[in-house]
Amino acid sequence: MRFGVVRFPGSNCEQDVVIACRYLGFDVDYIWHGDTDLAGFDAVVLPGGFSYGDYIRTGAVARFSPVMGEVVRFAERGGPVLGICNGFQILTEAHMLPGAMLRNRGLKFICETVPLRVEESACQWTGVPAGTVLRIPINHNEGNYTCDPETLAAMEAAGQVVLRYCEPDGTRAPGGSAPNGAFDDIAGICNERGNVFGLMPHPERVVDPEANGTDGQTFFTRIVERLAGV
Repeated sequence: MRFGVVRFPGSNCEQDVVIACRYLGFDVDYIWHGDTDLAGFDAVVLPGGFSYGDYIRTGAVARFSPVMGEVVRFAERGGPVLGICNGFQILTEAHMLPGAMLRNRGLKFICETVPLRVEESACQWTGVPAGTVLRIPINHNEGNYTCDPETLAAMEAAGQVVLRYCEPDGTRAPGGSAPNGAFDDIAGICNERGNVFGLMPHPERVVDPEANGTDGQTFFTRIVERLAGV
């Protein structure tokens, strides 16, 4: 099993993903944004950061990087792709996932650990039961997920809503639990096939019990198990 972590100009969380994968015992290497060959990689991660300085809008320039054409083809062949924070933004800009990202409610950068409820979904990257509450940090300025009601209904029907912001007990506040104002408290979604997964929180930062906890481990270990046929 070998993870590939794409490096865009302005990425700043790729090292965190590499460290997390190595801590969990997985082979991992960087992929340059100008590369067009993903041979030898079993899963691809688009990390957090500020690709291309977030010019125009987050992810809008990165989607045209040479590597993204191959990432699209990799996903179309069933290859697992994970987009974290800026990576999620890139996946929406590349139309690999539905919806779009807006500035956070209140127009303020948010950096805090939040509770997330795992939903029943088709996502191949999740390995805990629906209803499980995880605590994972967020660190973004444009994490306010939006889509039209028809798109949300289609995603719900296809099991594409993977994570929702929630209260510590797993419930959702009447006015919404998303600190960034995300529509329907959405924190992470996948494509219909379940192999492409984008989320605003940073699971790579919570894999070490001696650091911040282990709630992020499940996303990396489960995809390895699936690829191994477990």
